Amino acid sequence: MSVNVRIPTPLRKLTGGADEVSVEAATIGDMIDGLEAAHVGIKERLCDDNGEIRRFVNVYVNDEDVRFLDGRGTALKDGDEVSIVPAIAGGAR
Repeated sequence: MSVNVRIPTPLRKLTGGADEVSVEAATIGDMIDGLEAAHVGIKERLCDDNGEIRRFVNVYVNDEDVRFLDGRGTALKDGDEVSIVPAIAGGAR
């Protein structure tokens, strides 16, 4: 299945500046592996040493947070929209 993945600005240097890429994947885990195959170095930004999605990285499939679905095992269908959103913290007091 081909899914469209929206790439956040901090990761675009790994995708040659592309803000969206297409990946063949049946699950979120497959999608991450497909991104890594095409754009080396992106997986270490998305996943921890155990291969789990880092807690400060939010991944959405069609606006649904994968943490409330099946995480890396979340099934994807052809044409799904996946968004990678890094968490932002801090600010002025």
